[in-house]
Order: sequence, then structure tokens, then C-alpha cells
Amino acid sequence: MTQSDQQQAVLLSEPAPHVRLLTLNVPDLRNAMTEEMTWSWTEALDAIENDRDVRALVVTGSGTSFCSGADLSWLDDAPSGERTPDRLQRKMAPFYRSWLAPREMPFPVIAAINGPAVGAGVCLALACDLRYASNDALFKTPFNFLGTHGGMGITALLPEVIGYAWAREMLYTGRDVLADEALRLGLVTGVQDDVLGYSIDVARTIASAAPIPTKLTKMGLEQGRAGLAAAVTWESLAQPVTMVTADLHEGIAASQERRRPVFTGD
Repeated sequence: MTQSDQQQAVLLSEPAPHVRLLTLNVPDLRNAMTEEMTWSWTEALDAIENDRDVRALVVTGSGTSFCSGADLSWLDDAPSGERTPDRLQRKMAPFYRSWLAPREMPFPVIAAINGPAVGAGVCLALACDLRYASNDALFKTPFNFLGTHGGMGITALLPEVIGYAWAREMLYTGRDVLADEALRLGLVTGVQDDVLGYSIDVARTIASAAPIPTKLTKMGLEQGRAGLAAAVTWESLAQPVTMVTADLHEGIAASQERRRPVFTGD
């Protein structure tokens, strides 16, 4: 695997100021999570996370698919006698962490779901903060029909978004959920003809906000999952942090002067 192979498996671009776009780029495999793509994805996210200019990230797929899930052939290439649950667990844990990293990124991540999202591809979409789908998108969690248990956080991420009743139905039946139904279930926030363009516009809007409170809001939403008391405790710490920033003064001044604020992250 060469560095060029890794770079081509995931494409990184800057479609708008402070916005980055990651495109899964193995269309012949319907953007399956191959070893090359996983390395490329991890390196790209590391670079983005360390780039102070980034305020929002969009993830999409090339070709007609968003992501067809894990390429299980590379997860264990050992002889059959050495394919033990313990050995597989040691390989799968870092694989999960890598693809669920959008959850931990210090800024909002948007999934522009341009086609089918299957298995772990659904988990990747769910790990993003916002999800928008094209009319051609579909969602499928066929783990049990492949003879395997669901992975990559599906048993937590899916019910968090659509509730346990519908999560059970999706996981037990493995059926296709088309874009319109995904919208009704709350699996996606919107369905758009030009899903990538729309997602980039949303990312541009997010990137125009003050970056420090946006980052703290993402962290606060995680804290709030523990209940109102945890949310109030977090907010009593986070809001004072934002109230001593230069961006607060810029926001107030822009509001008074009826102009668009220009936030620097200071």
C-alpha cells in the first residue's frame, strides 16, 4: 500500500472557507471500508483535526454509493485456525474508533449521503452530527443476514436517532429504508436533489458562526445526554468561557451595527 493509494482512497478538498470535504473514493467497491481507505481516512482526519482553520466537515461518497460498509476480507487475513474472537477484537476495536471519529471531532460533521449506506456505512452516517440524503439514498443494516452481529456502535447509535422500536425493526429485518422513510424516521434531517451542494451550504453557515461556542455546543450536547443536571453544570462552565472571548464582542457589535459578524476564534 503506497502513500498515493492511501491518498486516492479518500479525497480531501476545501469547498468553502473553513469547510473541508472528505470523499470516500473507492467507487468500484461502492466505497467499502478497505484497508487502504481506512488508513487514508485516519490520516485525513488527523490532519483536519489539527488544522485550526477548519470549522465544519462534510463527508460523502464518490460514484453512486455513500458507503457499503466494512470490507471484512482485510479484517482478518490469518489462516482459519488462527481466526479467534480475541484476535479479531484486537483488529476491530481500532477500526471502529477510526470510522466513528466524527463523533469526537471538535466541530460539526455533516454526512452528505449520496447513495446507499449499508452496515458500517450507516454507522458512519450516524456518527456525523447532521445527515442529509439524496433521493437515491437508502439505509440497510443486514448484519444478521450476513451471519454476524452488528458492529461499530450500531446498537447505540441507531436507537439514539430513531428510537428503539424502529431500530429493532431495522436490525431484525435488515430491509431497505429509502430516503423519504429515513426522513420520516428522523434518520436524516432532509432529502435534497443536490445533497452535496446543500450539505456544503449548511457547513458554510456553521463555519460562519463563532467557532469556540460551536465547539463547546457539540461537547455540551454529549454532556446533555446524561440529563438536565449534567447539562446545566456543563453550561455554567462553558458559557462563561465564551463570554470572555473577542468573538463575543464582535457578535454584539455586528448585531448592533446590523452587519454580518466576522469571527476569528479568539
